[in-house]
Amino acid sequence: MNRTQVTRWLVSEKALPYWLIFPTLAYVAAFFLVPLARTLLLAFRTDDGQWTMRFFVRMVEDVRFFDAFKFTLILVAIVVPLQLVTALSIALLVNTRFRGSRSFLYICAIPLGISDLAAGLIWFSLFTEHGYINSFLYTLGLIDKPIYFLSMQNLGWVVGSIVLAEHWRATAIVLVILVAGLQMISRDYLEAAEVFGARPWQKLWHVTLPLLKPSLQSALIIRTILALQTFAVAVALGGRLVPVLAGEAYYWYYLYRNANVASAYALLLMVISLLLAWGYLRFLRPREVRS
Repeated sequence: MNRTQVTRWLVSEKALPYWLIFPTLAYVAAFFLVPLARTLLLAFRTDDGQWTMRFFVRMVEDVRFFDAFKFTLILVAIVVPLQLVTALSIALLVNTRFRGSRSFLYICAIPLGISDLAAGLIWFSLFTEHGYINSFLYTLGLIDKPIYFLSMQNLGWVVGSIVLAEHWRATAIVLVILVAGLQMISRDYLEAAEVFGARPWQKLWHVTLPLLKPSLQSALIIRTILALQTFAVAVALGGRLVPVLAGEAYYWYYLYRNANVASAYALLLMVISLLLAWGYLRFLRPREVRS
């Protein structure tokens, strides 16, 4: 094709679909593919251009690596199921369409507008030595001295406070997805189940949940990936007492000025995210599309 033909094709209707997807492709390339390629180069190549695995070895040898890996998986294992159960319960309640259900849903979705760090600071003001909980207990005469919730001696409380803060802040993400999924389920299925004498729990187990699988799948993938990236809440409440993988990537990049090891942490998070997403896609697929 010569230049004139190319120009005509670019302004023709045949090129319209490509022009429509071009902004999306440009966005993905600029904010995902290019940073990913840069991260891969930093993690596997030295400054003089040699390919190496020593940055991953240094990451594993880091004194905080195994604690960060452990606490990240613990938070994911606790937060994600807890949020799923809570969001599903609220979504089922909202789906009954009781009077004021829409306002109730809006109230439950308020934490969506609160940033990670702000949520961490809010819950820090509750659990800190001179926070609201200690002040309330002291006013009631139940304690004589403050309870040190956020300390090395109470590491379980530190993890629990992070779980509570994440549960309060991000459950709304799962809730919105599940409410949308429930509203797409035709009530004809539930009415048919009632005709055959199905009880409420039977309708939930055999009708609602199977039809809700695509929404559950999407909610779990999104929330698990975000839970793996937990950082600001953990730093606000636990500091270095509860290290997480995203936090270690930040410290290696900004404090230790080592972008190579930070990239290794980032790639590890990406691999874990991909593996968990594959698991959700594999085991939560609708029955009719399974191979």
